[in-house]
Amino acid sequence: MAKAIKTNLSKDEMNLFLKMLQNRFEKNVNRHKGIDWDKVQKRLLANPKKCYILSEMENTGGEPDVVGFDKKTNEYIFYDCAAESPKDRRSICYDQAALDARKENKPRHNAIEMATAIGIEILSEDEYRELQKLGEFDLKTSSWVKTPADMRKLGGALFCDRRFNRVFAYHNGAESYYAGRGFRGSLKV
Repeated sequence: MAKAIKTNLSKDEMNLFLKMLQNRFEKNVNRHKGIDWDKVQKRLLANPKKCYILSEMENTGGEPDVVGFDKKTNEYIFYDCAAESPKDRRSICYDQAALDARKENKPRHNAIEMATAIGIEILSEDEYRELQKLGEFDLKTSSWVKTPADMRKLGGALFCDRRFNRVFAYHNGAESYYAGRGFRGSLKV
């Protein structure tokens, strides 16, 4: 019989995780001005599957935090806010097609499939730039970002980082991978 895939946190895990998120929230008030933690916590408690997804973001090194509120969908927005690209999501190519195209020295995984498995969306270039307004991220690493279909069709993919006090968007072959390149994700709750 196949082992059931866990999709919820136990009550104790939930309490510990919410406390950790609250501590991060309180230490980084500049990321979410005008947002009340009690309302965020209430939303998280009402959405245990999304809380589990946030815990998976945490477990892969993302350090998720609230970065905004979407008034259209009435949801809180969480981004990976680790100083560098999440450690357990590095050394990967862009997507499955890129992974399949590599003939040798294949990376272990790809950004798009990993994001889907976790249950998050990879950041777009615009979202990445919004994140950079909240702090300085990827000073030593870089992060794949959503790539327009026309660029991807030609074999390329986009990644971003922060160097020399500026945010840069670059291109690379989607099949490339580097120890310092991963991806950041988002989740709405």
